[in-house]
Amino acid sequence: MIRIPGRDPNGVMNALSIIHSQFEEHWDDVFKTITTDNGSEFSTLSDLETLSKTLVYFAHPYTSCEKGSVERHNGLIRRFIPKGKRIDSYSDEQIAQVELIKYRIITIKLFITTSDSCYTEELFLRLLFLLFLSISNNSY
Repeated sequence: MIRIPGRDPNGVMNALSIIHSQFEEHWDDVFKTITTDNGSEFSTLSDLETLSKTLVYFAHPYTSCEKGSVERHNGLIRRFIPKGKRIDSYSDEQIAQVELIKYRIITIKLFITTSDSCYTEELFLRLLFLLFLSISNNSY
């Protein structure tokens, strides 16, 4: 996750240029499509189509099902940063912990199928959540 100063098109494009510099020649292989909503902060996102092979899709208003993986990731983040709580009140270390836990949740979901392993997963998630809370409480 990258912090974006302000909710404007320039901030979004600056963040994407940081990501682009990290992937450089692999950008077109990794980012084949980007799906987002019609927020004004994403208004210049379609410029990516002229700069790369990445296709940009804008979801219809009030149709979150058109960007399911975005909503899924937001839901995973909101497990640790509740809606209404300002993300900028969290340190970079805390955000990195949330990102790591989110990645582990996704990885676990890909490989777990039995009810026994689902129970183990739930215990693991609770442990990760407690670990996150202890990190959050110790940083203040």
